[in-house]
Amino acid sequence: MSVKVSMKVNGKAVSGEVEERTLLVTFIREQLRLTGTHVGCDTAQCGACTVSMNGAAVKSCSMLAMQAEGADVMTIEGVAAADGTLHPMQAAFKEHHGLQCGFCTPGMVMNAIDFAKKHPSASEQDVRDALEGNLCRCTGYHNIVKAIMAGSKAMAGAK
Repeated sequence: MSVKVSMKVNGKAVSGEVEERTLLVTFIREQLRLTGTHVGCDTAQCGACTVSMNGAAVKSCSMLAMQAEGADVMTIEGVAAADGTLHPMQAAFKEHHGLQCGFCTPGMVMNAIDFAKKHPSASEQDVRDALEGNLCRCTGYHNIVKAIMAGSKAMAGAK
């Protein structure tokens, strides 16, 4: 049985017909063709599918598309400014080499933005603890932590 879902994604109203069991990540990737949100584990363990829903980071592989009915969803494609200027967190990841292969990066950035909003002056250990739900097989997290701390400071200064 299919259902109609409607939500705002990256500031634009979208809708579509989905099977009741369709995951939000599948709707985002396959129907909206926004492929920056990655599918890594399908079990909500890796964080590659993290998006912002109503201002909070969520793992889109662990929720149904119809659970996002009426929600305001932001994917990594919606983070940068319309003119292409990187969000402070994206810029920090670039500047501090917080990525290698890039597969985990969109989810890391989405989680980091949410974390930085809630904890603008977090310690390194706080950042490491917050990364527990995001896996990276390339970097060893050192540069990711540096990037999040720098991005957090930049976000706090941008207010």
